Amino acid sequence: MTSIGGAGTSGMVDWNLAVATATRLVRPGPEVSRDEAREVVAELRKHAEASEEHVRAYTRMIPEGVEPHDTPVLVVDRAGWIKANVAGFRELLTPLLGKMQDRRSTTPGNAVLGAVGGKVTGVELGMLLSFLASRILGQYETFAPATRDLPAGSNGGGRLLLVAPNIVHVERELEVSPHDFRLWVCLHEETHRTQFTGVPWLRDHLQGEIQSFLAATDVDPGTVVERLREAAQTLAGGRPEGEEGEPTPSLVELVQTPEQREILGRLTAVMSLLEGHADYVMDGVGPQVVPSVAEIREKFKERRARGASRLDLALRKLLGLDAKLRQYRDGERFVRAVVDQVGMDGFNRVWTSPNTLPTKTEIAAPADWIARVHRKADS
Repeated sequence: MTSIGGAGTSGMVDWNLAVATATRLVRPGPEVSRDEAREVVAELRKHAEASEEHVRAYTRMIPEGVEPHDTPVLVVDRAGWIKANVAGFRELLTPLLGKMQDRRSTTPGNAVLGAVGGKVTGVELGMLLSFLASRILGQYETFAPATRDLPAGSNGGGRLLLVAPNIVHVERELEVSPHDFRLWVCLHEETHRTQFTGVPWLRDHLQGEIQSFLAATDVDPGTVVERLREAAQTLAGGRPEGEEGEPTPSLVELVQTPEQREILGRLTAVMSLLEGHADYVMDGVGPQVVPSVAEIREKFKERRARGASRLDLALRKLLGLDAKLRQYRDGERFVRAVVDQVGMDGFNRVWTSPNTLPTKTEIAAPADWIARVHRKADS
């Protein structure tokens, strides 16, 4: 097995064990023949390339003749998605885990951590990733470090992942045109790629916000491990709901300080913008190139809304995935309202600098963002 970023164990989390556990536990993908698998991979690569041109023309984020820093497009299976995400998590969380490691001997959580250890935490993280690995259709990895198996962009990382077995599973479940559905998914993910390659400051800004959030964390290490254990127990079916009917707390609810709440508000606004923009572009380009886009969109929205089971809903809450679904809806409404009022070029002022990004309040009140950014710029 390929080591993730060097040594597998780093005290708090055994990263290589997380990969091994998730890979062992993840559900098998849909049954496909070898020839069909090759055809799916080839078509996804072709659609990803075509989507780049469609998205650039529709968004007008990248001027003609300008070539942004390139990032690779990788068609992966569920195990490949797991490896890529563990590498990304390790890259982002190393500063926080180092801080927590330093506190192990001076906090009440030391006894818990001593019993649980990095290996058990790695198993628990692996269980969570095995759940997620069968649900993600595509992902732009903004902070991805290059590994031997998974290349990344040369300018600070970044790669686009398309998870082939999950795309095939959903297109069969929805009973939609495979050709149209695969292109539709690629349009959404290519929009994320365009956002980060076309806006040079966006990656560093987002990384800075995340690192500031993590640096402000003042959480008992034992509490973090306990949240991981709760999530793993939920996945195993041992605790589908909070004790005695109480809501299961989200990992995000570990936020404690006013500084963290302020940073989290800004991060929520940015993620709502990025996700909503991708949904808006996907639906905007769709009618031109995806004949059955209306059918796909309707069936996909129904699937998103209904979830799968009580277990699925409990894990969504615990992992904060219910908040992500709201980001799609709120962000798309913001983008649509702004474009309707000031056009695509007027909307694109959002990418001027961190100061022109919408606040969490403005996501819910697009007219306030228009008044702030456009009146200030035009005065």
